[in-house]
Amino acid sequence: MVKLKQHEVTLEGKTLQGRSIRLRPMTEDDWDILARWNSDPEVLYYSEGDDVTAYTLEDVQGIYRSVSQNAFCFIIEVDSKPIGECWLQKMNLERILQKHPDLDCRRIDIMIGEKQHWGQGIGTESIRLLTEFGFLKEGTDMIFGCGIADYNIRSLRAFQKAGYEVVSKLKQTPGRKADYIYDAALTKEKFFENFRAADSVSPEGFRDELSEANRPR
Repeated sequence: MVKLKQHEVTLEGKTLQGRSIRLRPMTEDDWDILARWNSDPEVLYYSEGDDVTAYTLEDVQGIYRSVSQNAFCFIIEVDSKPIGECWLQKMNLERILQKHPDLDCRRIDIMIGEKQHWGQGIGTESIRLLTEFGFLKEGTDMIFGCGIADYNIRSLRAFQKAGYEVVSKLKQTPGRKADYIYDAALTKEKFFENFRAADSVSPEGFRDELSEANRPR
């Protein structure tokens, strides 16, 4: 049986309001909380493109175990309590791979499962942490937020606040929940331009990070 692919990456940051955010590796001990989030119809309304109201535990395990084979999967913690999940995954959408055949493209997916934490900047900070990890440590070329539904304005804004721009607007077939879905993206060049402008690290530190990000693997 395939298990969650493990990694040892932990990412930490703060929201604009000063709340501490920690992304720690997702493990096989997280099924109870993942199953609860994935059986909440309101949470799934925003996280799923189709009219899914609940997943079984078997469904949940199959989804995350499959994704983890090509992704870094995390549990989002606030004040040491799990409130959501996210991942940085190798791109798996043909419409994007065909546009960028020579680039290392990744995607970020995120779910805030504890609804009392919606609208608090946690999604934006989690996206920012995954983005920095993708560009600075993984050396990827382009990162996307994919298939963001037109009714999920909160998610689209979270990506935009993290520096992403809408690169495509796709009309959906009649009868789907969304009339349109959006792909948002950030290139390596734009990320480093913003990174320099923010003066996040000294010039020497920036060169060290850049060198590490582009080191052959």
